[in-house]
Amino acid sequence: MENQKKQKSIVGEVVSHKMDKTAIIAVESVSHHPLYHKTIRRVVKYKAHDEKNEAGIGNVVRMIAVRPLSREKRWKIVEIISKGEVAEVKPQEIA
Repeated sequence: MENQKKQKSIVGEVVSHKMDKTAIIAVESVSHHPLYHKTIRRVVKYKAHDEKNEAGIGNVVRMIAVRPLSREKRWKIVEIISKGEVAEVKPQEIA
């Protein structure tokens, strides 16, 4: 156990789970501009492997880097940190 490398992990929010065994995770980073001192928000979306399709929209999840699983998937969801509550409304219900 002592000689194992610590795996890279990221925490983000699930924004889509329409694909089978795949979820899209949005990771937000905040930094300050070096000259203008304005706050800059940057959102990067990752595709992550979700073996049991447990992740729902709005959930905050932790994912780790793994070997390439497909053309764009290089992350795997390890745990769901908190459940999000997002109301899914169908277009017919709005009208």
